Amino acid sequence: MPTVWATTRRGETRQIHAKSGASLKDNLKRGGMDEILGLCGGCASCGTCHVYVAEDWLSRLPPIQPDEETILAFSDWREPNSRLSCQIKVTDELDGLSLTVAPED
Repeated sequence: MPTVWATTRRGETRQIHAKSGASLKDNLKRGGMDEILGLCGGCASCGTCHVYVAEDWLSRLPPIQPDEETILAFSDWREPNSRLSCQIKVTDELDGLSLTVAPED
């Protein structure tokens, strides 16, 4: 079971035991990260699951798809390491992934 290190908007870091095969969004929500809303249900259409992935993990993630890119382009908080957690499927290779929840738009 991969471990994800997630930092809240308040700066509290939590260890989340993630289920492989599920989205990062679902794992974060299951782990008690209330700041991750995922209002669209994981369709990359709302941006309420926006996270900043630690720079050293970016190359291990699948590339951003056009729908995700479009939603992130509308965020006032977009950074080079921004991703929508609904678009990242957790795998065993992501054990140790580190991220921070982006500010709310």
